[in-house]
Amino acid sequence: MPELPEVETVKNTLKKQIIGKTISLVSVYWENIIAYPNIEIFTKQIKNQTINDIKRRGKWLMIELDDYYLLSHLRMEGKYFIKNKDKPKEKHEHVIFTFSDGSDLRYHDTRKFGKMYLVNKEDVYKVKPLSDLGLEPWDKNLNATYLKSKLNKKPIKTELLDQSIIVGIGNIYADEILFLSKISPLTQANDLGEKDLKNIIKNTKAVLEKAIHYGGTTVKSYTSSEGVHGRFQNHLLVHTKEKCPICNQKIEKITVGGRGTYYCKNCQKK
Repeated sequence: MPELPEVETVKNTLKKQIIGKTISLVSVYWENIIAYPNIEIFTKQIKNQTINDIKRRGKWLMIELDDYYLLSHLRMEGKYFIKNKDKPKEKHEHVIFTFSDGSDLRYHDTRKFGKMYLVNKEDVYKVKPLSDLGLEPWDKNLNATYLKSKLNKKPIKTELLDQSIIVGIGNIYADEILFLSKISPLTQANDLGEKDLKNIIKNTKAVLEKAIHYGGTTVKSYTSSEGVHGRFQNHLLVHTKEKCPICNQKIEKITVGGRGTYYCKNCQKK
């Protein structure tokens, strides 16, 4: 699933290709992808809107138009591709934005789990889905006090995946953050002290910044738009690994909150 670094990579790729283009037509072939508003209003309101910028909030792409934000969540396998409008539609291209210059922005999603919202610009942070999100990893308000106030009696791995606390951390990155912080993923989150919380915040920033630098992580189904592949999988320390890079002990694979989790029992104490 694309997480913060992958979405940031898609954002940066698309910014080079579609800024300044005007949408002349949108064709929707799988209606469930459009979460808000209904299809008729969506296709009417987005017509003749120009793409002025592309931002990111958590795992959401924010495509800034003249009057609206087009919010796009890629979910499991969503991807964007730029094509000539005359090129035949492929099977899994479910939403196609045709620009006035004759090019298309095509949303490709094998599993059809992706979602799009078209929201008035002045309301974008006031209403769902963005209103429910926690702090960005680089927000100045993200500190040990904030984190302590948000963490519940659940495994810390589960809490790191909660987008209402810190946005953008996915399964792979949570494993890497906890390994660097020397904390077991099974540790009860509300038992962590200030030092551990500070380490989690520090390593969250470090892991995500490194992942962004390498274009995210390509694992199984994910590749970003236009063939920009994530190279961070070459720098993973614990996720999917067999031996700990520190102590050379066996890496354990367990399930935490329904998610496959990798950690070193020796280096990551509960």
